Amino acid sequence: MYDVVLLTLGSERDAPGGGCGSGGACCGGTDDGVATTDPERCETPRVPVLACADALTARGARVTTVTARSDAEIDEVLARLDGPARADGLTWPDQDGKTRLVVATASDAQLRAVLRRLVRRYAPPPSRRPADLAGNRTLPDLPPVGVLPLDPARSGAARDLAAQLGLPRDPAAVAAAVLDGTARRLDLLRNDGGSVTLDGALLGAADDAGRPLHWRARVEVDGTVLSDGSEPITACAIGNAGGYARLGEVDLLADPDPTDGRVAVAVAVPVVTRSALGRKKVRLEVRRARGRAVAVVPRDEKVPFLDDGVEGELSRKRSWWTEPGAWAVWAG
Repeated sequence: MYDVVLLTLGSERDAPGGGCGSGGACCGGTDDGVATTDPERCETPRVPVLACADALTARGARVTTVTARSDAEIDEVLARLDGPARADGLTWPDQDGKTRLVVATASDAQLRAVLRRLVRRYAPPPSRRPADLAGNRTLPDLPPVGVLPLDPARSGAARDLAAQLGLPRDPAAVAAAVLDGTARRLDLLRNDGGSVTLDGALLGAADDAGRPLHWRARVEVDGTVLSDGSEPITACAIGNAGGYARLGEVDLLADPDPTDGRVAVAVAVPVVTRSALGRKKVRLEVRRARGRAVAVVPRDEKVPFLDDGVEGELSRKRSWWTEPGAWAVWAG
């Protein structure tokens, strides 16, 4: 029998009296394995969460539902995935554990928030790198995560990561995947800003009229320079999966693959040409590369970006690198 934690991310402003998720005192379960919530202290779980909890319980799992409103409360949940104590004192995931995690996500950013805490929990400091860690990795295999999308699948370019990976969306199917499915290992992008990327990042922005705002940066992939920082850039896509493969009608990334151990990068640069009659025309030249790591050094003061749907501004060098097969999802 598995213990399954069904984790939903809430917000600090909704947390009365210090919030939920601590030690099972709120948004927890009973000893008989039936998922429960305390209406006086917790947000009401959304219908897919309740349906998934019921499906898990019907299959014999002991289910706990938790609403976490802070990193500390996420960490309390993740501690249940720890393995036995190691001689070197490192905190390591239990590869044979009977506790499984399901993350109810309203956005890829929420899933990323949980993976970021997993990385912080299990990635050893460079000074304590263990001998049993793979040479192309900075962290061990992270525990598989069940993904329960809370919103319907969207078609077109705005598909979430679950849709791109072909993961189940029906709560009962998610429950079956978590209990009976296989762990599908995926690459993870880490960056030197201390965060992670599951899908991808898109650097650049547009004005209120939808016109792209040009910026400058040096973009380099494993020694291949896509832009030296002297020319205007319309957009730069950094992809693990395909969420940022297209920009309008322009194909940026060519077949990004979250299992190939490489990061896909594209830079779109406006190029001015003239016709035989002397008329000026601007086209986008897309330069692409794949590699283990990418570095972006902005030449402008601030470059706006989206990373797994989270907005930010880049004002200094940022590097992303691939951790092959570092995280996993439960797939049917």
